Amino acid sequence: MELHLEIIGCLLIVLSLIHFVFPRYFQWKDELCNISLINKQMMYIHTFFISLAVFLMGLLCLTSASELTGTSLGRKIALGLSIFWAFRLGVQFFGYSSSLWMGKRFETMVHVIFSFLWAYITIVFFLVFMSATGI
Repeated sequence: MELHLEIIGCLLIVLSLIHFVFPRYFQWKDELCNISLINKQMMYIHTFFISLAVFLMGLLCLTSASELTGTSLGRKIALGLSIFWAFRLGVQFFGYSSSLWMGKRFETMVHVIFSFLWAYITIVFFLVFMSATGI
């Protein structure tokens, strides 16, 4: 399980860094020009903090895999992270309209890849919790 946590750590760090290209890729300068300043700043600031949280999750997995698998606190953290990523997996299907990706080759590929990524992360964290609790 430690290897899977380290893989997840690397993936989450890469994912956190990808957030820095969101404003340019999604053309926020043009897209957000007609919304209030508070809403515009919330988009940038919340994206930064999501990126920071994902980076720190990745760093935790990369540097503390043995503690996550081998301590009571680590198992509780793994359960919490499993719940977090399970909700993210649900949002992949119920939070975004399928019209954003269905029938579009690149967007469908991204949707499928991230669906598998969220599922993988959720399952690994849950298995870390389950294997350590003896359930």
